[in-house]
Amino acid sequence: MPGPSASGADPGPGRPASDLGPTAREVRRRIAAMIQQGVLRPGEKLEAERDLAARLGVSRSTLRQALISLEVSGALRRTPGRGGGTFVTAAKVDRDLSRIVGVPLLLRDQGYTAGSRVVSVSVGLAEPDAAAALGVGPEDFVVDLVRIRLADGAPISLERAVLPANLVPGLPERSLSGSLYELLDREFGIRPAEAVEQIEVVAAGESEASILDIEPGAPLVQVNRTTVDAQGRVFEYSRDLFRADRIRISVRVQGSPPAEAARLRGRVVEPLPLDDLPS
Repeated sequence: MPGPSASGADPGPGRPASDLGPTAREVRRRIAAMIQQGVLRPGEKLEAERDLAARLGVSRSTLRQALISLEVSGALRRTPGRGGGTFVTAAKVDRDLSRIVGVPLLLRDQGYTAGSRVVSVSVGLAEPDAAAALGVGPEDFVVDLVRIRLADGAPISLERAVLPANLVPGLPERSLSGSLYELLDREFGIRPAEAVEQIEVVAAGESEASILDIEPGAPLVQVNRTTVDAQGRVFEYSRDLFRADRIRISVRVQGSPPAEAARLRGRVVEPLPLDDLPS
């Protein structure tokens, strides 16, 4: 994946490249070229300022001017505190709401290496919100699956999916590190036909921040979803939490016939909590 634009022509808000001295401007150009050529990869941490300045043959103050200009342009980001530093801004994943696809396929289509870590999987009685969304009773069992999604080895989202246990017998014993939709199709003949999603920006809690490697309070893009198969069965009630610095939402819109628009209007998905996650 190409890195974010870091050319000297568009430094963004703040001090523009044209206001830098000739040496700082050249340093900025050299670092930008390393990003564009893949020498510095998205998400990579730059070496210490002292070492980088020595390698580039400039003073630390000159280097800092170039780094600040690249930061305000969006090519770099600085993270304070222990474990912080200056990082190459990771390219954003495009989340196309016009398609019903799992995160692994979404990532693979955009050139990322997709990965997953299972946080927890359990079978239990449906909670009231899940029961209402799935159309099951509070005495019915559901499979509750929580996973971390990775893009090129870095956490990009935390997702919780709840499914009626009677539709997916033995699901917890299956390998759950890949695409859930591909697994449901292959093992249970369940394919998504329609999904209703709601999107909002929320602040990361302590456990979510720890899991996603961000600061508490950092913005997350929350996607609440109910998914229906071709038989009209609601088979998934889920919430995805994407790192806001790694995701871009897009959608292709077409005019709907009046009857279809009226049918879809007013369908609401309540938020699905992700409480008591391990840190």
